[in-house]
Amino acid sequence: MGETLEPHRVDVKAPDLPGPFAVGRYARKLQEEMRRRARVLLIGEVTGVGRSKVQAYFELRDGEGAVPCAIWLDDLDKAGLPEGALRDGAEVVIAGGPDYYPGGGQASPSFSFRATHVRLAGEGDLLARLEALRKQLRAEGLFELQRQLRRPALPRTIGVVTAETGAARRDLLAGLRRRGWAGTVVWAFAPVQDRHAAAAIAAAIQELAAQPQVEAIVVTRGGGSLADLWAFCDETLCRTVAMLRVPVISAVGHERDSTLIDDVAAIACSTPTHAAEAVVPLDCGVARLDLERSIASLSRAAEGAVRARTPHLVALARGPARALRRERLALNQKTREIRAASERGVAERLGFQRRLATVVLERARRRAEGAEMERRRAALHRAEIALRAHEPERTLERGYALVEDREGEPVTDTAGAAAAERVKLRFADGAVGAKIEEGE
Repeated sequence: MGETLEPHRVDVKAPDLPGPFAVGRYARKLQEEMRRRARVLLIGEVTGVGRSKVQAYFELRDGEGAVPCAIWLDDLDKAGLPEGALRDGAEVVIAGGPDYYPGGGQASPSFSFRATHVRLAGEGDLLARLEALRKQLRAEGLFELQRQLRRPALPRTIGVVTAETGAARRDLLAGLRRRGWAGTVVWAFAPVQDRHAAAAIAAAIQELAAQPQVEAIVVTRGGGSLADLWAFCDETLCRTVAMLRVPVISAVGHERDSTLIDDVAAIACSTPTHAAEAVVPLDCGVARLDLERSIASLSRAAEGAVRARTPHLVALARGPARALRRERLALNQKTREIRAASERGVAERLGFQRRLATVVLERARRRAEGAEMERRRAALHRAEIALRAHEPERTLERGYALVEDREGEPVTDTAGAAAAERVKLRFADGAVGAKIEEGE
């Protein structure tokens, strides 16, 4: 319970590499290697400018990266730049190559691009950079995205990115007033000319696009040199504009100016006034006049139509009364016909019922007479049977004989037989004569 656990040790074999070398020696070799590399020209935006007793240092940036730079003050003086030209936000072209300061026991090592010459970037330099970036964005298809968005003919809310003070803001408002537009403007003020302008403009555009009521965004500023408008050629800003869901109208500079935001925007306008016409395609004043003329024309047409159609309508208005009278007469006629037909039908039904009753009674009478005849026939038959039961022939058939005198009268006793002397004996199958003799 009380034993101590020793840490587990693992022996790691050092990699099979040359050395070890003294770090100072390696640092000097690194310095030599850097200084042997090819001398080049770099172009970019200056930021973080500072000075020591012997050199000026700064960073050179663009949208893809940055390099720390330094220039000896003697070389900077030879460049002949205007006072304060090497400042944050300036576009410069520098010549030089990579350098490494090995440091020492009390100094820290550092890497920098050692500039030997410096000049402000000219139109040609900026145009070359602009054209290279334009080709890249066009190849990625970013020039078509904004143009595919639907733009409202009469937006209710417009977002505007511009400087808080300046002619561009006034010109845009004047253009919107001339259009007769009475919607809402959401302002997003941002710097339009310094090293922070591009990021601020991109952030302002994104904030406006995030508001659901904003239907279109105008980005505008006045004219200037390409260097002055360079913030609107920033790659990050242009990519932000291209990917928005809201159409962006660019109105940067004057007619001769061309910035990269113009290529990625839904519409590129030459002036803020032109931007007002593009963001509100419908001229509200002209539309109101057209509407008023149309209303007046429709009113005149309606009045003329009423006057032209009144006689016809009056005639048509009488039609229902005439039609009603015709229908009423026809209905009365049909009512009389129905009543007469009903009376005939009732009479025919009564006659039929009488005839039917007569036939039924006749048949009943006949049935009654037939029943009476049958009854009498049955009684007669019974009487016949009874009579036949008493006929002499029936007696003769049982073996008896009927005694008759010469006249055919029956002899019923011996006295009559003795008086008749001769008699006839009638049997069932015939008669024979007999002579009466005195009995013994």
